[in-house]
Amino acid sequence: MNRFVELLPAQAARYGDREALRYRDYTTQQWTSLSWNRFSECAAIVASAFLHYGVEEQGRLAVFTQNCPEIFITHFGAFFNRAIPVPIYATSSHDEAAYIINDSGATILLAGDQRQTEIAVQLLDECDTLNLVVTLDPAVKVAGADERVITWQQLLEQGRQHQAEGRDTIAQRSQRSTPQDLMYLIYTSGTTGQPKGVMLQHSNFVAAMEAHAARIDVDPDTDVSLSFLPFSHIFELGWSMFCLTQGVRVAINYNPKEIQRAVKEVQPTCMCSVPRFWEKVYTAITDNIATAKPVVRMLFKRAIAVGKARNMKYVRLGKKPPLLIEKQYQYFESKVFKRLRAAIGIENGRFFPTAGAMLSDNITEFLHAVGVNIVIGYGLSETNASVSFFTNVGWELGSVGTPIPGVMVRIGENNEILVKGPTVMKGYYNKPEETAQALDTDGWFHTGDCGEISDNGEIILTERLKDLYKTSNGKYIAPQMLETALGQDKFIEQVAIIGDGRKYVSALIVPDFDELKAYAEKKKIQYESVEELVNNPDIHKMVEARIHDYQKSMASYEQVKRFVLLPRPFTMETGELTNTLKIRRSVINKRYARLIDAMYAADFRKKKSENTENS
Repeated sequence: MNRFVELLPAQAARYGDREALRYRDYTTQQWTSLSWNRFSECAAIVASAFLHYGVEEQGRLAVFTQNCPEIFITHFGAFFNRAIPVPIYATSSHDEAAYIINDSGATILLAGDQRQTEIAVQLLDECDTLNLVVTLDPAVKVAGADERVITWQQLLEQGRQHQAEGRDTIAQRSQRSTPQDLMYLIYTSGTTGQPKGVMLQHSNFVAAMEAHAARIDVDPDTDVSLSFLPFSHIFELGWSMFCLTQGVRVAINYNPKEIQRAVKEVQPTCMCSVPRFWEKVYTAITDNIATAKPVVRMLFKRAIAVGKARNMKYVRLGKKPPLLIEKQYQYFESKVFKRLRAAIGIENGRFFPTAGAMLSDNITEFLHAVGVNIVIGYGLSETNASVSFFTNVGWELGSVGTPIPGVMVRIGENNEILVKGPTVMKGYYNKPEETAQALDTDGWFHTGDCGEISDNGEIILTERLKDLYKTSNGKYIAPQMLETALGQDKFIEQVAIIGDGRKYVSALIVPDFDELKAYAEKKKIQYESVEELVNNPDIHKMVEARIHDYQKSMASYEQVKRFVLLPRPFTMETGELTNTLKIRRSVINKRYARLIDAMYAADFRKKKSENTENS
């Protein structure tokens, strides 16, 4: 296969009525299946509808919704027309969606829930190229009659009516499709400015699928992947596409807030996720153990020690564990680890790729000890997701694995990671200057990430080049490293490290409010509001002590010297987070400027109350 237009017909011929996608029905909320045959038939019908509504070859169709099966049906319907899907994050604002529609020139917009539909209808009169909105959720209400707004069922009906007359045209378009055609426009989340449309070709995806197949062993008969991240995220999109190319079932989680329920119901054998998911899993486990009876705590401590010895010292390195350790491990596997994984919903889990941020070494080691195969990787939208990830044997803590087959990595000026290979983007859509800055004349993509390459070829990330701070004392600080370290704590939900040009490092911390309230109740700390709670001296001392513990191994100049607990979280709505939940440092620095300045003032202790005013 060298074009994705060939995938669905080939998989339908191979697997027939076997399950391809699993999803919750909009009305019943029960899990429902879509077979390979039906998947292929629906995509062909949608392709006919797109042709009827004027979609041109290499034309753009935007998809603005939570994860749902209609996304993949739409994508392949576009591929049959030699057209280009443009994913938009479900959480995007009106202005973000408008920018992407205008920049891409999309003519059709598929919208999911009520909020997305209302934005989409507004965009019909604001975006010159947009001429049709398709609503996906049957519960959505549209005010007034507008022939430019139709439902998904109406789109399918138009496709069926015009399928015969459009069959030859679609077949000709499919045949004219080339590996160099654009397959997707993936818009970056824009931590430092406007989103940029990453141009990914069919050849980029084909190369990525082949590289992953060479390293990952999946079983199409037994493996099930649960989509956790949005399909507008290149990590989830790329991983789910890999599953489809391998015949692995993909269960689609519509509501991100129901992921824990979905995991238990689906029992996935694989699932890609960001580190925050596993940090919460780790915290839940350790909290439960901390409140258990002493004999249980002792048993678990011994189990973890054996799990680390077996899986980290031997299995990780491809060595056979000593008989005594193996026997002990099998006992704990039966009595402890298997039950623990079952409680999470991953009793039969085999492969859990994780990327998007740093996951601490101790959590990675802990998860491997209990039999959760966390596979840490590194990639960007511009590299079609994966640049590198753990191999089955020989990976090292602190790294993000070795480059995937066909991809070259080297370290450039200022320790910047450079990437070259068949998975790297064509460039940024409508942005020749930005493209020239990112792709040099030799074809190397400048990632903006800093790192090094170990003696055995593994990539070790240090920091985003633009995020590196330099204190007024001339010391370089890597804020993401500090944020990852402190983010392990159960009382800390979000962290923004401050320190660029300052005398020392400080932090804005959003606590886990449920944990904080539980602690206050336990310690009989009285408060009338969240603002009063985060400003309580006893609460501040408790968090300060925990931060101190996490920083013991750090150099003095790296340690957080002062911090403020904020009474409300960083959000996408306020512009403080991107759609991928990355911190927009410039927005936070501006929004909390007075509070940040106060942390560096001599009378800081008297000014902590400003966090309420500045938040």
